[in-house]
Amino acid sequence: MSIKRLHVGPRMSEAVVHNGTVYLAGQVADDASQDAAGQTREILAMIDRLLAECGSDKTKILSAQIFLADIADFAAMNSVWDAWVPAGHTPARATVESKLAAPKYRVEIKVVAAA
Repeated sequence: MSIKRLHVGPRMSEAVVHNGTVYLAGQVADDASQDAAGQTREILAMIDRLLAECGSDKTKILSAQIFLADIADFAAMNSVWDAWVPAGHTPARATVESKLAAPKYRVEIKVVAAA
């Protein structure tokens, strides 16, 4: 049984690969001064980079969990998501309103993908 961890920190790893499955930690924007659409765009680019490091890509995402600080940002987040997710490769997905780790964050996204 092989477990590969990427970008390991004291509290969490950014990605873990096990048995052909890639688990990403929840991703938040580095530039949290952006609105929900801007944060979503940045997060999705981070997800693209992490998946590539793990030998995967967005066509292999199995599930996504999206957390919004304010559900009123649902349409703004979806406008970016819909342009990013490949047609015919949409994952199982849940979107919820949730208090995030810091008030500056508007969006957090966590995905599981096939390697």
